[in-house]
Amino acid sequence: MTDEEILEIGVQAKMNPAIMTLDGNFKLLKTFAKLVAEREREACAKVADAYADGLERNYSEIIADAIRARGQE
Repeated sequence: MTDEEILEIGVQAKMNPAIMTLDGNFKLLKTFAKLVAEREREACAKVADAYADGLERNYSEIIADAIRARGQE
C-alpha cells in the first residue's frame, strides 16, 4: 500500500489530514495500515487453504501462498 493510499483511507475515515501527515503520526498510521493489511491477507489465505480437498487442494494452496506473498512486496 502506498503512502498516498494510506492517506486516502485516512481521509475516508474522516481523519484530519493536517494531523495525519505529521511525521510521528504518519509513521503510526503506516504501521497500523500494515498490520491491518497483514491480518486481512492471512484471513483470505486461510479461506483459500480450506477451500478444497483432493486435486483442487494444490490450487488453493497456490492461491493462499500468493495472497501471503503480497505482504513481501
